[in-house]
Amino acid sequence: MAKKIIAVNAGPRKGWNTDILISEAVKGAEEAGAEVERFDLFRLEKFTGCISCFGCKREAWKGHCVYRDGLTPVLDAIRGADGLIIGSPNYLSQLTSSFRALYERLIFQNLTYNTETPCCNQNVIPVLLIMTSNAPDTFYTDMMEGYRQTFSSFVGPTEVLVSGETLQLPDYSKTDWPWTLFDPEARKERRETVFPEECRKAREMGAALVK
Repeated sequence: MAKKIIAVNAGPRKGWNTDILISEAVKGAEEAGAEVERFDLFRLEKFTGCISCFGCKREAWKGHCVYRDGLTPVLDAIRGADGLIIGSPNYLSQLTSSFRALYERLIFQNLTYNTETPCCNQNVIPVLLIMTSNAPDTFYTDMMEGYRQTFSSFVGPTEVLVSGETLQLPDYSKTDWPWTLFDPEARKERRETVFPEECRKAREMGAALVK
């Protein structure tokens, strides 16, 4: 039976940096023989982050978020998957609010507050966490390491791929005022030279989830 990989896009822009890298990782997983189900958080029914109801702390619902909304099918799919690909752009020095909502509910449902067994996750799976950013690749190293450690502790062994100094627009000259913070030509050059290598790496990392 083919392995089941869940891919989650926590960014709003179709066909752009985060979406492209997730798609490459999906291709790698599919080429390695996996079946992939994809969710785009910005296109789901209304959802929220953790509401602190503590329903997941009751024995009958251990490891399950009991709140029902647009994230429920995503959480259910991850719970039965063999691997997870999740990606988000960086907005104002953090991952998107949509990412955070899923992150809170994915992690908190598995947190027991018990010293002896801090995690009740019964389905440990590998994770590929992707972030795209205007800043250089290493600018958010500490933040991403924190996410890596938490995912590893409560979901499964996690690898991180960061794409920095990304191209935001096809043509920076068409903005209403000059975006002088960036060098458009340098961003275009990076998109043509470095980004393809990051896509290749995403594809390899997607395949590695299956193996």
